Amino acid sequence: MSDSLIAQARTALENAYTPYSTYAVGAAIETADGTVFTGCNVETANYSNTLHAEEVAIGTAIAAGHRSFERLAVSSAARDGVTPCGMCRQTLAEFCSESFEIHCDGDSTVDRYTLGELLPAAISESTLRGATENED
Repeated sequence: MSDSLIAQARTALENAYTPYSTYAVGAAIETADGTVFTGCNVETANYSNTLHAEEVAIGTAIAAGHRSFERLAVSSAARDGVTPCGMCRQTLAEFCSESFEIHCDGDSTVDRYTLGELLPAAISESTLRGATENED
């Protein structure tokens, strides 16, 4: 299953729009029902508006009505084992448990992590609820 998901992430990165960094990334996220959505990074001259491959993939899945996810694969053209950035990790934490699997495509291996390993103590609904309760 991981090999197929990595292959889909590799295919997705072929559509990346990276005229500034030339660092193409693709992602593939599998939903609980086995549907796979892909995404690629889309850069803009104003870097703060750049879309990351992981957020494109999960955003497309959410727009299609999915809210439960099994695993994510990420690949870059450099095959350097890229992991999701902090912002993407936090987005994943909104919908995924700490045991959510993340597969990162390296030169000769695929490294596997859980979301909890990559983002311990994530900000969550309960974190925000606790902060609001402490204000009272």
